[in-house]
Amino acid sequence: MIARITTIAALFGVMAATPAMAQQQKMRVADSLPVGHFFAEYGTKFWMAEVERMTNGKVGFEYYPSEQLGKAKDLLSLTQTGVADIGYVVPSYVSEKMPLSAVAELPGSFATGCAGTLAYYRLATGDGILAKREFAANNVRMIFTLVLPPYQVFTGKAKLDGHKSLNGLKLRTAGGAMDATVRAYGGVPVRMAAPEIYESLSRGTIDGMLLPYASVVSYDLAGLTKFSTTDENFGSAVLTYLIGEAKWKKLAPDVQAAIAKAGEAATRRACEMTDREVQSDIAKIRAKGTIMGPFPAAEKQAVAGISSGIAKEWADSLDKRGKPGSDVLAAYRKALAEVQK
Repeated sequence: MIARITTIAALFGVMAATPAMAQQQKMRVADSLPVGHFFAEYGTKFWMAEVERMTNGKVGFEYYPSEQLGKAKDLLSLTQTGVADIGYVVPSYVSEKMPLSAVAELPGSFATGCAGTLAYYRLATGDGILAKREFAANNVRMIFTLVLPPYQVFTGKAKLDGHKSLNGLKLRTAGGAMDATVRAYGGVPVRMAAPEIYESLSRGTIDGMLLPYASVVSYDLAGLTKFSTTDENFGSAVLTYLIGEAKWKKLAPDVQAAIAKAGEAATRRACEMTDREVQSDIAKIRAKGTIMGPFPAAEKQAVAGISSGIAKEWADSLDKRGKPGSDVLAAYRKALAEVQK
């Protein structure tokens, strides 16, 4: 009799647990990052685990890295249409739809990835100008982000002995403000997504690229590069994970709160860990034979002047298109000053 009661109780336990398990909300997360990429490790996986923890397993995830659900340039539309619930979007890949986010990609604006990231996060969430004029305008909402540490120039063969050495070089960019940066130095911008760089550089389709140290390591490009700058600032790239507004509105308030709270934590964690590894990334690149060094000190003023001109040109061009370029630039500079106090 005791054994029978125990068995019946166990069956009721299974029956009670099954509906709860069936109610778990699975969300599809898609990105173009290679397996093991630092942002996926520091931000994406952490964020998914935190949301699951905060919702007590109410929300779970199906993760599709390495362009499994779609190409990098298509992830915005896939997120807007709900093919992906959460999509990794690099705004510069879709600069025609998200031009304002390039404010955080302008050269010379910040010294660390966290400074750029936290300033951008302020503008892209809540009542921030980017939240309203960039993301809401595209029917998406930003969850977490990373603005990469200042970009450097890496070349396959061309020696880098000053800013004039960039003249005529075909340099990979992510688009957006980075195109203007390369042109300002006399180079030829070649737009492409990060997963395409290795083949293009190895074939000589491009002479080099603008990238942060961490990306050179993650995409295994160090063995292909011969020269690199250090301690310069040729801009950056904004990386975001977005959710479609229609999907967001269907979520329960407690799930929304968990997603947002975990998003802020993932943003801070990713930028702190990325900044912390800058020196070790430089060491890894040098170990592969890349000759690294800054431009001559005498060029600092000239480089700063070029950067200032790029920012003004960027803002003015958007203003002429009816976009709030100058307002966004002013807001970003204000946010930078506040986070760098």
